[in-house]
Amino acid sequence: MKKPKTRRSVWFRIREDLPPEKAALLTLCSFLLPLALWAIVSYVPFIWHPDVKLEVSADRTDVSTVFGPGDHVSKLYFPTFVDAIRRDNAVIRAAIADGTVIANPAVRRQNQRLLRHLFPIAEGNGWLKFNQREDDAAIYQIWKGIAEGSLVPRSPRLSDENLEIVRQNWAILGATSPEFAFATLPETPLLKLVPQGRAANPVYLPAPHEVVTTGIRDFITPPPPDRPWMWQRLLASLKIVFGGFLLSCVVGIPLGILCGTYSFFAKLFEPFIDFFRYMPAPAFSTLLVAVLLANDAPKIALVFIGTVFQMVLVIAKTTRQLDASLLEAAQTLGAGPSQMLTRVVIPGILPDLYNDLRILLGWAWTWLVIAELIGVKSGLTEFIETQGRWRNFDSVFPIIILIGIIGFTTDQVLAKLHGVIFPFTPSRKPGGPGVFRLAFRALFQRKPPAPPAAKPRVKSA
Repeated sequence: MKKPKTRRSVWFRIREDLPPEKAALLTLCSFLLPLALWAIVSYVPFIWHPDVKLEVSADRTDVSTVFGPGDHVSKLYFPTFVDAIRRDNAVIRAAIADGTVIANPAVRRQNQRLLRHLFPIAEGNGWLKFNQREDDAAIYQIWKGIAEGSLVPRSPRLSDENLEIVRQNWAILGATSPEFAFATLPETPLLKLVPQGRAANPVYLPAPHEVVTTGIRDFITPPPPDRPWMWQRLLASLKIVFGGFLLSCVVGIPLGILCGTYSFFAKLFEPFIDFFRYMPAPAFSTLLVAVLLANDAPKIALVFIGTVFQMVLVIAKTTRQLDASLLEAAQTLGAGPSQMLTRVVIPGILPDLYNDLRILLGWAWTWLVIAELIGVKSGLTEFIETQGRWRNFDSVFPIIILIGIIGFTTDQVLAKLHGVIFPFTPSRKPGGPGVFRLAFRALFQRKPPAPPAAKPRVKSA
C-alpha cells in the first residue's frame, strides 16, 4: 500500500517542483516578508525607535546647531532641546513683563524664520503645499487661522502649550498688520514654538509611508527653474543604461558567437578579454571623460565597458553548449562553414542567447549609479547623491526602489516574451504576472471535498 503524502512532503520534496499555487505563494512572500519586517520596525513603538522626528522645531540661542522640521534628534537629546526653548521663552516673557526688551531690526529675520516653523503643521493638515514652505504670506494666514480658531490642526496636532504661544504671538502680529509684510514684523523677539515630534527610525531608514509620499511628491512637484523634472532624470538614466547595453550587444554578440564557434577567434580574443574583465571599469572614468568629454558619452561608454567583456565570454560558452549532433547532421548533409554558422549555430543558440541577454541587461543596471557620477553628474544618480548629502533619505529610497522596479519589470516582460518568440522551447513554470491569482487560490480557495467512495455492491445469491 502506497504511503499517503503528508503536508510537509508537499512543501519539501527533494529536487521536485512545487505545485503552481504554492510556488506563486512563496514568490509573493519573498516580497511581502521584507516589507512586513520594514513595517514592523517602523510602526510598532516598542521595537526600535531611537530617534524623534521633529514636527515643530525652534532655533536655540545658546548653540550653533540648527534643527528644522523633519530633522531627527535622539530621544536622549529631545528633552534637553525642549527645556532649552522653554528657558528662552521664559527670558522673553520676563523681558516683556519688566519692559526691558530692546528693539532690534535684525530680530525681524529671526521672527520670519520662527513663522516658517509652523509650515509642517500647515502642510500635514493639507492647508499648504510642499512648494509653499517659504510663502510667508500664506504661512502668516495660517498663524491667523490657528490663533482665531478657524483652523484646527488635526494631523499633526499642536500641543496646548504651542496653541497658546500661537495666540500670544498673533496678538502682537495681528495688531501690527493683518497681512504679511517683512517691514511690519516686530523688532522684538516673538515666543518660540516648543519642539514637538514623534518616535521614529533613524534618518537612514524612513518608514514605508514616508517613502511613498515623498516619492510621489518629488515626481509631481515642479523643480526649481534650473533643475530637471524627475521624469526627465529617469529618461536620461534609461538612455545611459540601454545605450551602453545596445552598444555592448553590437560588439559582444558577434564576437561571442565567433569565439564559441571557431577556435581561431577563441584563442585570439578570449585570453585578453578574460584578462581585461578583471580591471575595474570605474578606473577608466577619467580617461573616458578626457576622450569623450563630460556629457552622456563617457557614461554610456562606462556601461559598455562594464558589460561587453562578460557578454563575450557568456555568449561564447552558450555557443559551445550547442548540441554537437546538430552540427554533425548538418555536415553529413553537406553544409559549408558559412551555412553551419548561419543555418545551424545561430538559430540553435537563439533561445539561450535571449536568456543570456536578459541576465546581462540586469548587469548593465548595476553600472548606472557609477556611470552617472563621472563627468557632470546627471540623471537619477545626481538626485540620489544630492539628497543623500542632505540626509533626505526619504527621497533616496523611492529612486532606489524605482530602479529595482524598472529592472525587475523589464526582466519579467522579457521572460514572458521568450515563450512567444520561441514557442518551440519548454514553457516556463507559472509565476510573474499570474503570481497574485495563484497565490490567492493557494490561500483562500478551498479544494472541493473528495466524493465519498462508492459502496461495493453485494450480489444476491
